[in-house]
Amino acid sequence: MRQWAAATGPRELLLASPRSFCAGVERAVDIVRRALDRHGPPVYVRRQIVHNVHVVRELEERGAVFVTEVDEVPEGAVVVLAAHGVAPAVRAEAEARHLSVIDATCPLVAKVHAEVRRYAGRGSTVFLIGHGDHEEVEGTVGEAPEHVVVVEDLAAAATVTAPDPSRVAYAMQTTLAVDEAEGIADVLRGRFPALDGPRRDDICYATTNRQRAVAAVAREADLVLVVGSENSSNSRRLVEVAERAGAPAHLVDDVGQVDLRWLAGARRVGITAGASAPPHLVDDLVHCLSGLGPVTVRETETTREDVRFTLPREVS
Repeated sequence: MRQWAAATGPRELLLASPRSFCAGVERAVDIVRRALDRHGPPVYVRRQIVHNVHVVRELEERGAVFVTEVDEVPEGAVVVLAAHGVAPAVRAEAEARHLSVIDATCPLVAKVHAEVRRYAGRGSTVFLIGHGDHEEVEGTVGEAPEHVVVVEDLAAAATVTAPDPSRVAYAMQTTLAVDEAEGIADVLRGRFPALDGPRRDDICYATTNRQRAVAAVAREADLVLVVGSENSSNSRRLVEVAERAGAPAHLVDDVGQVDLRWLAGARRVGITAGASAPPHLVDDLVHCLSGLGPVTVRETETTREDVRFTLPREVS
C-alpha cells in the first residue's frame, strides 16, 4: 500500500514519436498473417518473426509454428524466414527439404547483406559493427564468413586486423545505438585510411528516428518506460539512449512489468516502444497510468514516417 500511495498523483505522460512498429516489422507480421490466410495452419516460421513476445503469441494463436531451424519443418511445408535475415546456408537447406519459402527479411537488412557480398566479392575484409550473438549479425556473417569480422565495441575496433589493410570495408547491424556505432566506425576509419563503407550508414531509419525521439523525451522526463521485449536489440538501445540523455529508464514487455517503485516522485514520464512492439501496448500503459491519478498526455514528435515496403509475391 505504501508503494501504491507513493506512485499515485497527477503526472504528465510524454509520448515519443515515432515509436512502436516500423515498416519492416509491419511487413513481416503481415506476411505471416497472409500466409496463414492463404495456406491455412500450420505455417512454420524460422525463429521469432520479430523479437516481441506479444507478436509471437498472437501469431501462434492463429496457427503459426515457430522453430529454431528449418530441419524442424516437415518436408514440403510452408516456412517464413524472419525479419532479421538468414545466411545463404539456411536457404540452401530449405531448398534441399523442398520447403515453400516466404522471405520476410526486412529490406534494409537485405541491403546490408548485399553490401557484404559486394565488398567480399572484391576481396575486402568486412568489419561488421554489431553484436555477434544477434540473429541479424549471424545471418549477415553467413554471406561471406571468411571475409567478415564482427566488431562489437570500441575496444575491438582498436585491435582488429585485416590481411590487407588496403582492402577493408565496414557494415553495421541495423538496430544499434547510432552514437555508439558511429564511434566504433570512427575508430576504424582512423586505423584504416582505405576503409570503404556504404553511402549511408546501415542503421535503419526507424532505429534512428526512435532513438532521436526518446532522447528528446528523456531530456524532459523524470522516468522513461520503453515497451519492448528483452531480446529486442532496438528496444534495449532505446533504454540506453534514454539513460545517456539523463533519465532513468526501464524496459518492460507490457504494463504488467511496471514496478510501482519506479513511479514514486516521477511526475513526468516518458513513454516509447521498440520497433517490434505493438502500438496497443503503449495505449494499455497510458490507460493504466491514468488509474494512478489524473494525467495529461503530450506527443513529442521529432519526425514523421511514411515508409512502406512491398510484400513478396507469394503473399501479395
